[in-house]
Amino acid sequence: MSNGWEQPNGGNLMKNRRKRMTIMAEVAIMAALAFILDFFSFKIWAQGGSVSLTMLPIFVMAFRRGLIASLATGLIVGLLNMMYNPYIVHWLQGLIDYPIAFLVVGFAGLFYFNKGVSNSRKIISITVGVFVGSLLRYLAHFTAGVVWFGEFAPEGTPVLVYSFTYNLTYMGPAFILCLIVVLLLNKSSDRILHQAN
Repeated sequence: MSNGWEQPNGGNLMKNRRKRMTIMAEVAIMAALAFILDFFSFKIWAQGGSVSLTMLPIFVMAFRRGLIASLATGLIVGLLNMMYNPYIVHWLQGLIDYPIAFLVVGFAGLFYFNKGVSNSRKIISITVGVFVGSLLRYLAHFTAGVVWFGEFAPEGTPVLVYSFTYNLTYMGPAFILCLIVVLLLNKSSDRILHQAN
């Protein structure tokens, strides 16, 4: 009689289960690291917005594990940020500025690459992935700014211009900072951006 483990693919079942557990642990660790990195941020505006490496662990998961893992990491990071010292004026704005803004950073995982690709291809994938993830987060904050924070615009400044500029002042430097660090990680250690099989 078979006990359920004695199948030809039984070893694969256990291996897949271990891999899923490893990925879940990595997602939790990277989300916690992102939350900690947020404490070491350079605050620019009182209403929110700071230059930090908070997105870095999401990008690491994007290139290490791919889309699903990076989206999960981003969502957890956004929820943690929303629970700790948020600036919320409307429930929908809270969702856009926190869980959704960090969730979409995980779309950098669309540019996941295998370990064996050329270094030039890795650099292109990393650059495009970090740009797309940062841009999508920027668009989330920009949208929230247009809809809910127009009152902060200086007199005579259109809301679109105000939100564009306000969010660019911290998202631009955050993008550049994260890109530099991810490129350095790629150069210094193959094990950080690539999972062990």
